[in-house]
Amino acid sequence: MVRVLIPSGALGLGWDPEALRRGIANRPDIIAVDGGSTDSGPSYLGRGVSKYARASTKREWGELVEARSEAGVPLVIGTAGTCGAGTAVDWLAEITEETLRERGLSARIAILKSDQDRGALKKALAKGRIAPLSPAPEISDRIIDDCANIVALAGAEQISAALATGADIVIAGRATDTAIIAALPLSRGCHPGGAWHGAKIGECGALCATNPQSGVLQIDFDAEGFTVTPLAEESRATPHTVSAHMLYENADPFVLYEPGGHLDVTEARYSAIDGKRVRVEGADWTPSSDYTVKLEGARVAGHQVMVMATIRDARYVANVQEWCDHVLAGCRAKIADRLGIGYGDFDLELRVIGMNSTMGALENREGNPVEVGVMGLATAGDPATAMEIGKILNPYLLHHPLTREEEQPTFAFPFSPAEVEVGPVHAFCLNHVLRLDDPMEAFDLVVRNVVHA
Repeated sequence: MVRVLIPSGALGLGWDPEALRRGIANRPDIIAVDGGSTDSGPSYLGRGVSKYARASTKREWGELVEARSEAGVPLVIGTAGTCGAGTAVDWLAEITEETLRERGLSARIAILKSDQDRGALKKALAKGRIAPLSPAPEISDRIIDDCANIVALAGAEQISAALATGADIVIAGRATDTAIIAALPLSRGCHPGGAWHGAKIGECGALCATNPQSGVLQIDFDAEGFTVTPLAEESRATPHTVSAHMLYENADPFVLYEPGGHLDVTEARYSAIDGKRVRVEGADWTPSSDYTVKLEGARVAGHQVMVMATIRDARYVANVQEWCDHVLAGCRAKIADRLGIGYGDFDLELRVIGMNSTMGALENREGNPVEVGVMGLATAGDPATAMEIGKILNPYLLHHPLTREEEQPTFAFPFSPAEVEVGPVHAFCLNHVLRLDDPMEAFDLVVRNVVHA
């Protein structure tokens, strides 16, 4: 049996401290925590930075480093620094060494990087070793060169290689959420379908249980399946909460693709052991004929300026979409004329905060807000042009009337200056897989011994 302790769905989200202490007392074989994902968009990968505050990361990571030392087991994090790029991995490695020094602890640290060499990728593309996932954009050598950062998602094989170094702490770059959990059970001979299925269920900590914010989850893997135990006193796992997590961030609730194969849970059986724990068996793992890893890349798609106004006049609130359409038509024409650029050289959009800013054209609900905010986003190829567009938009958002005949309205800017420079805007530009002959050929693994007396 292999016991995996998962403190939280991601480092930076926090956990129930009593539940974590209970988990350490239960003598886990490994502590595994996710470091991030693409949930918050491409900017973090493009810039190679974490979205979580350094202070929060250091506090939580320090607690896990201390817990690892107490338990005497490996601590593994995947997708370090939210995006898993090399700079973010280095950032967390620096925090780790700082934490060890301050706490007087020693550790063997394995650092697994997922960054991809552009030259090697262009050769792989020419040899047909890169294949698209639907829907995937067309890619070329130029797209590869344009990427600020490109990473490959490590699987269980790469995490296992890092653990095999005898590391106390593994800091991995971009990895699948499941790989850091499945790696040790797989290497110790647990049921492969159960290892991957349990890893999928546990990837977000206690999200597969009631009281999901408590964070801490324990999964026991064995030769037939796995058992899920949330560790907060008021948290419970049920067959419903556990099975439902296969729907989370997954296009198919029964099939999950990972490097080296796919998981099928069609025949899985979920049974309540008691009022808190759930036993799962019956999942199947099918190895693939080729070993592939998913690629993620982000490039700068433009530079952006934001201008926002708030509107309380009842007539304008009721007709805000019509007003936005007028503003966009007039402002776009003025931008093209005053700046001498074509409509394809810039983008201007207005999002109505409080009505349709989240869903856009997909919104299917109506309400009666007292006020709305209108957020203008001006995007162009360089910062100066984006700022010029924002300043052309400024008077429209402050005074534009619905009709020529009525009195000129005045709306409100919530801050001054009204134009806020957002900066470079990144876009994902890869949704492809790379075929490897050796799982480690696209990854770098180094080991550091940090000793403090």
